[in-house]
Amino acid sequence: MLKPTAGALALGLAAALAASAPAAAQQKEFKVGVIYDLTGAYAAGGSQAAAIGTQIAIDMINERGGVEGYKIVAINADAQSKTEVAINEAERLLNDEKVDMLMGFFSSAHCVPVAAKVDAAKKFMWMNVCVASAVLKDKNLKYAFRGQVHSDQFGEASCKFVAEIAQSKLGKDVKDVRVAIVHEDGPYGAGVAKGNKETCSALGLNIVHEEGYAATATDLSALITKLRRARPDVILHTGYNPDITLFLRQAKEAGLKWKALIGHGAGWAQIDKLRETFGKDVDYLFNVDPVAAQLLDPKTLAPGLGEVIQEMVKRYKEQTGVNEVPTHASQGFNQSWYFFTDVLPRAIKKYGGTDPEALRQAALDTDIPEGGTVQGYGVKFNPPGHPMAGQNARSFPVVMQYIGGETKIAWPNSIKTIDPVIPLPAGHTYAP
Repeated sequence: MLKPTAGALALGLAAALAASAPAAAQQKEFKVGVIYDLTGAYAAGGSQAAAIGTQIAIDMINERGGVEGYKIVAINADAQSKTEVAINEAERLLNDEKVDMLMGFFSSAHCVPVAAKVDAAKKFMWMNVCVASAVLKDKNLKYAFRGQVHSDQFGEASCKFVAEIAQSKLGKDVKDVRVAIVHEDGPYGAGVAKGNKETCSALGLNIVHEEGYAATATDLSALITKLRRARPDVILHTGYNPDITLFLRQAKEAGLKWKALIGHGAGWAQIDKLRETFGKDVDYLFNVDPVAAQLLDPKTLAPGLGEVIQEMVKRYKEQTGVNEVPTHASQGFNQSWYFFTDVLPRAIKKYGGTDPEALRQAALDTDIPEGGTVQGYGVKFNPPGHPMAGQNARSFPVVMQYIGGETKIAWPNSIKTIDPVIPLPAGHTYAP
């Protein structure tokens, strides 16, 4: 099957979203303003995938009869990978479309200002994808909630993974493993890099280079030259899509080598797109992210979630034609699914409606144990007054590795599905 181009996918997604928006009916309606980047640089970095996952969840909920007498009406908006557009669309959906809540949001650069504005207006915001800890840290927001992991956890996971395999895979003491931290310099990249630096330093890893760059950069050759001089064993990289493509291309041209490269979400999760451009060169790369739901053993999840995952994967493949369903599809689906199956029913039944205060109280009551969501983690939100108020305290990322066109779980050991391949095999483009 031919895979759709980004442009075709965006058009198809827009058509699917428009077609799925239900007409007025006798049934009560719960209006959700869904904001993602359907076009622009972030679209191919995972935002389109998350948007599709979110819509699949809404479709499945409506097919089951909706929520407590309400039909979910999605009013979709394209942030166009621009912060000012995301802010304007949020205000339009709340003030003109009169939506009951906002959902979605891929870019942390969008989440930071939008969350502050929505909270100040005492409206309800549910973040499905954006990860920067700065969105919530020390903000004491009351109406903004994020079930997703946060960037400090991304940075911690990759460093812990490297420290654990230092001796067994690299044959070095932790203090002798040379690590480079490279990142786009927005809230997302800077947040992950901060977690990298703090955790790698605490574990005793040797940080030999750290540098940020603009996600819109058109030349990274100077950075790559510095990396060649630093000779890292492991590169920890955080970026979107065009900048990752640029980095890998110029690294190959300049002869940059490494034993392991660990990405952190966004563009690193879009393995089908990377493979289209780089072929086998992306084999054995790692990615830190909340796990793609289909990689989990359904026996470790709550009853019925295995069937839900199968249906989500089936619909995603049918709509996109891809073979590998990226983790961002699960992120968009997962956060939406337990909102509509856990939070919203409680708001209606226990707190008497769908206003922001009812939704807020219902979210704070959420208590889903580990294994209770399609991505494996549980859900319990930090309360007001907590340094990370509104953040899911039970979320966690995993380290995945791409091998032979398939995604495997490499860490943590309790759920891994492969013994990670480190260092890169002899003959690999980037192998020393």
